[in-house]
Amino acid sequence: MKEDKLMAHDPLADADAILTEEYYGRRRETPGTAERAPRGAAASNKQRPTHYKVICISMYTRDLEDLDAKVAELKRRGWTKANKSQLIRLALSQIDIDKLPTPRQ
Repeated sequence: MKEDKLMAHDPLADADAILTEEYYGRRRETPGTAERAPRGAAASNKQRPTHYKVICISMYTRDLEDLDAKVAELKRRGWTKANKSQLIRLALSQIDIDKLPTPRQ
């Protein structure tokens, strides 16, 4: 290839840095770059919402299938913004633990 047809700057040369910054949330330190705080540190400086928390729970696959089916049915019936969290919150709001039978031990 002739030298005059070559690009002065290869836009893909920085692909690793771009992916590291945008996809993984941190940039590897290279000479001449300013030191940045990790994304988690920057996020901790902001005021976090106090009206909800993100949690992780375990559920049996069959229960998840039932939950997904119920959400899909709600969406089919016109509840276009229905999701698993909403359905779980609805179920929690309707349960009366005083009416549950005493477990056998």
